[in-house]
Amino acid sequence: MGSFFNPEKGIWAWLSTAVDIVGLSIAWLFLCLPLVTAGPATAALYHAVVLYVRPREQGAFKDFFRSFRRNLRVGTAATLVCLAAGAALAWGYTVVRQNGRAGAGVVMLGVYYTILTLPAGVLCWLFPLLGRFEYRVGPLFAAALQLTLRHLPTTVVVVLLTAETAAFCIPNWWPALFMPALAMLLVSLFFERIFQRYVPELREEDEEECEE
Repeated sequence: MGSFFNPEKGIWAWLSTAVDIVGLSIAWLFLCLPLVTAGPATAALYHAVVLYVRPREQGAFKDFFRSFRRNLRVGTAATLVCLAAGAALAWGYTVVRQNGRAGAGVVMLGVYYTILTLPAGVLCWLFPLLGRFEYRVGPLFAAALQLTLRHLPTTVVVVLLTAETAAFCIPNWWPALFMPALAMLLVSLFFERIFQRYVPELREEDEEECEE
């Protein structure tokens, strides 16, 4: 009977995890409102999900905001670069659509979407990397590009997962209350196995930070 009321076990642990997922998703949405802070907010979300939601540890919200402040400068600069690149890609899409004709237009769009996998992959790796490691802007993009190419199958899966999440949330507001953190949880299942290959001591650092 006592174990039923133990907040660290059973249904209470699941409820606590659900609260973290909803709360972190709402906090992420709030911090993304200026748009230029979407990068550090995403890095903080990944950080909190990996260190607190997955192992069901306490303190997710406190560390979420701490990670956001820590990565604000680099994350904002990286976000500005991504916004500029996104504008250029949107312009390229418009050009392809306007100049493509019939069958040739379909081929051009197919090539464009294939090429788009590369910047989309870099974007998917970028802020989880920032959430887990310390980087300057240039090395951050270089590391994201390297991981995108080196782990291309994982990159494609995560890009598709991210695209499906966005497509699910954009038409309706209510999935956005839990999908950001839930999607990040799924992404971490792919990324953390890869991060562990490059930084074996990462697990020990995680444990020390959670204890603090």
